[in-house]
Amino acid sequence: MSAPLLFHPSPDAVYGFPHAKLVARVDSPYQRIEVWDTHQLGRLFTLDGRPMTSTGDEFIYHECMVHPAALAHPAPKTALVLGGGDGGAARQLLRHASIERIVVAELDAQVVRLTREHLPEVHGGAFDDPRVELVIGDAAHYVAAAAQATAPAQFDVVVFDLTPPDSPAAGLYTQAFYRQLKQVMSPHAALSVHLGSPYFHAERIAALLDDLHATFAVVRAMNTFIPLYGSLWMMATASDTLDPAALTVDTLTERLASRQIDALQHYGAAMHAGLFSASQSVRDKLSQFLKPSR
Repeated sequence: MSAPLLFHPSPDAVYGFPHAKLVARVDSPYQRIEVWDTHQLGRLFTLDGRPMTSTGDEFIYHECMVHPAALAHPAPKTALVLGGGDGGAARQLLRHASIERIVVAELDAQVVRLTREHLPEVHGGAFDDPRVELVIGDAAHYVAAAAQATAPAQFDVVVFDLTPPDSPAAGLYTQAFYRQLKQVMSPHAALSVHLGSPYFHAERIAALLDDLHATFAVVRAMNTFIPLYGSLWMMATASDTLDPAALTVDTLTERLASRQIDALQHYGAAMHAGLFSASQSVRDKLSQFLKPSR
């Protein structure tokens, strides 16, 4: 039986799918996980009523969260995904031929189980690749342990594929955690993080960008429209040495070709610069909350 599936990106806004069909529901120790079928975006899953990933548009989010940061590195070998239990970020990272190891630190084993069963297109078999190591548990605990190891891991790419900051993942969107994370990042590493909608979460986005700027030398905001999230959506890259926004079309084309990355559905060399270009209205929305430049 169909039912309306509605999302509330802010207290005063609502959008959704009027004829969605509930496929599965599990209350894990951490959250409620639901899998839905929709006419518009195919199968999707939610966490505590928030939209996470759909088979119809997951490529937009995952391609933009992975490839700009990974392509900024000349030859990324290791990657860490915080969250990412649906496997979409790992699947995109595996496209880079130089990748030797990917750690996916996912809190909830039920997210992995349900998405592997009901959204196989998203992970594309990524968890069956020997280069992918799935660690079930708190990502913050994983990073703390890795940083304290005798020989700390050194990751070239880090992807924040987490629930938003106003969730149990709040502690990972802090300057303290970024500083700890830098202990397990290689000298020429880059991370990517999703920020939210400038139309619904401008104050939150500005606070996240301020914290990133306080911790990393190079921070670049990205934006693209994601249908499942009902809005233009902002992301960011952060690094002490790499600047994805400075990559030219020629460099991107060469790196994509040398890594044999093709058949991308959204991201590409031609649209890369546009990803890092915000409209005046978006800049105006954020400017009222951003701290003055020092």
